[in-house]
Amino acid sequence: MPQDVANNPLLRRLARVPKLTAVLGTLALLVVAVLLPNPYSGLLLLALAAGLASLLVITWPVQPVGTRALRVVVLTLLTAAALTRLF
Repeated sequence: MPQDVANNPLLRRLARVPKLTAVLGTLALLVVAVLLPNPYSGLLLLALAAGLASLLVITWPVQPVGTRALRVVVLTLLTAAALTRLF
């Protein structure tokens, strides 16, 4: 699987994004989602969770166990928050 990651042009492009930019972009999406009215907020949070879940699946083989566990917990909390705002 890591070989496929190295050959994926989208992942190579994402790897070049500065970490601070990625964190601030994600934080901006989270703030916008919290400020939107409920149905839209839940949808944006679910979209954010889907994006993070796809990155989690792709990078799973190269992550240490502790990082995997933390990412699963964060993804679960984000999904729960999205579902709470959706319904």
